[in-house]
Amino acid sequence: MPLRNGDVSSSNADILPGQEILDYTKALEILSENHPDGDGLDARTLLNSKINGGLTYNDFLVLPGYIGFAASEVALDTPVSKRISLKTPLVSSPMDTVTEHSMAIHMALLGGLGVIHHNCSAEDQAEMVRKVKRFENGFILDPVVLSPTTTVGEAKQLKEKWGFGGFPVTENGTLRSRLIGMITTRDIQFHPAPDDPVTKVMSTDLVTAPSGTTLIEANAVLSKSKKGKLPIVDSNGNLVSLLSRSDLMKNLHYPLASKLPHSKQLICAAAIGTRPEDKIRLQKLIDAGLDIVVLDSSQGNSIYQIEMIKHIKKTHPELDVIGGNVVTRAQAASLIAAGVDGLRIGMGSGSACITQEVMAVGRPQAASIFNVATFASQFGVPCIADGGIQNVGHIVKGLALGASTVMMGGLLAGTTESPGNYFVSREGQLVKAYRGMGSIDAMEDKKAGAGGKSAKQGNAGTARYFSEGDRLLVAQGVSGSVLDRGSVTKFVPYLLAGLQHSLQDIGAQSLPKLRQGVLEGKVRFELRTVSAQAE
Repeated sequence: MPLRNGDVSSSNADILPGQEILDYTKALEILSENHPDGDGLDARTLLNSKINGGLTYNDFLVLPGYIGFAASEVALDTPVSKRISLKTPLVSSPMDTVTEHSMAIHMALLGGLGVIHHNCSAEDQAEMVRKVKRFENGFILDPVVLSPTTTVGEAKQLKEKWGFGGFPVTENGTLRSRLIGMITTRDIQFHPAPDDPVTKVMSTDLVTAPSGTTLIEANAVLSKSKKGKLPIVDSNGNLVSLLSRSDLMKNLHYPLASKLPHSKQLICAAAIGTRPEDKIRLQKLIDAGLDIVVLDSSQGNSIYQIEMIKHIKKTHPELDVIGGNVVTRAQAASLIAAGVDGLRIGMGSGSACITQEVMAVGRPQAASIFNVATFASQFGVPCIADGGIQNVGHIVKGLALGASTVMMGGLLAGTTESPGNYFVSREGQLVKAYRGMGSIDAMEDKKAGAGGKSAKQGNAGTARYFSEGDRLLVAQGVSGSVLDRGSVTKFVPYLLAGLQHSLQDIGAQSLPKLRQGVLEGKVRFELRTVSAQAE
C-alpha cells in the first residue's frame, strides 16, 4: 500500500470511524446480497405517472452497465413492421421539408427507411416511389428502354429526369424486344445534333449475359468487363433485365442497405391520409412498387383510420400498414385490432409541432413510448418513436423504452438530401426551411391539392389534423429554419456510431437485449432534476 503523509495504519484517517473493512474480493457477492434491486429505478417505476407525472426524454438518464464487448460489435437490427426489418433503427419523417425520393433513397442505403410525404399530387408521390425502387437493384426488372427513333435530345431529358444516363435500345422500345444497342452519358453528352436518333451514337459492342444467370454470376461478368451496364437477354436476344456497375459499387459502399431479399430493390415507404380519395392514391403507389404504407394522422384512433386499415388489409394483404399516431394503450388497441403491422407513437412532441400547447391534447413522449410499446409488443407489433428526437441520447432513450425504431424530422431537415434549397439566415448561417405539417404554411400549400375537391381538401396537412372542412385553419405546427447538417451519408453514420457507443455503456449488445434488460429491470434509470439537466 502506498504511504501518503505517513502510515495510514497508524493514523486516524479512516473513511468512517470504527467501520469494519470487508474482504474486497467479495464485493460483487455483497452487492447482490445487500442491493438486489440495483441502483436507480426500473422502467415501470420511472414511468409511473402517478408517482413522477408524465416524463419526456430530458427528464431521465439510463444508468451505465458492464462493458464486455467493443462498440463495433453492437447489432442494430430491428423490425419496422411485422414482416420487414432494418439494419439500423432510423426512419425519416413524412414531412414535405424532410423526405422526398432523395432522402428515402439515402436512408435506405444507410440501413434505415425514408417515408415519402403526401403533400403533393398522387402522381408526383408515385413517381418518387418509382425513383426509389429503380435507384438500386440487383436485376433491374423494368429498365427505361429507348426505341431506335428516340432522339439524342430526348435521351438527355431522360437522364435529367431519372438521374442516370445508361439506357438499352431495343427494336420497338420495350422490354422483351431484341436488344440492338446501349446509350451512355458519354455517347450523348457532347453530341452536337439533338435531333439525331440514338442509333447514330449508341454502342453496339455489347457484353450480355443469358437469362437465368444468377446475381452472383452476373456480378462476376460485369466486374470483369469495362461496361457500365450488363443487359440480360433470352435465347432470341430479347432484353429481359439489366444490371448496373454503379449498383455493384453501392453494394460495396452501403453494406447495410435496406433491400428486399428477392429483388434487391431498396425498401420504400410512403404516407397517405385516410380520406376516400387516398384509396386511389394508394393504388398508384402500389403500382409504383410501394412496400410499406404509413397512415398519417395526428390522432390515429379514428373511424377513418380503422376503416382504411381494414380496407388495405383486405384488398392489399401483401402490403405492410403502419398506423398512428397514438400515445395511449387504448388508441393502440383499436389499431392493433384492425390489423396494423406497426405503430407510430407521438402527439405534439415534435420540434415543429404545437398540438399539446394549442389543443391541450397529447402526452409526454417517454410516457407514451413505454406504455404503448410495452402493450403492442404482446401482439408482435413494432413501434416507431415519432417526435422529439434532438440528439443521439434521445434516440437511445426512445429505443430503451420499447420503440423498435425512431422517426426524425427536424434532425434531418437541414441535410443535403432533404427537399428545398439552402439560404443564408440573418445571422449569416447556412440554413434550410423546415415546417411542421400542422403549420399554416403547410396546410395552405396549393401544390398539394391536386386530385382533391380543392387545394385545402387535397392537402396532407389539413388531412392529418382533420381540418379539410374548416373555414378557419388552426395552426398545430410552426415554420422556421434549421442549420445545415451536411449529407446524411456523413450524419447518419455519426448517429449510428453514437448509438453503438451508448449501448456499449449500458451493457446491451443489441436492441432486443436492451429492451429485454429494461423489461427485466436489469437496465436501470435515474430521474433528473432541473439542476441536473442544467449541469
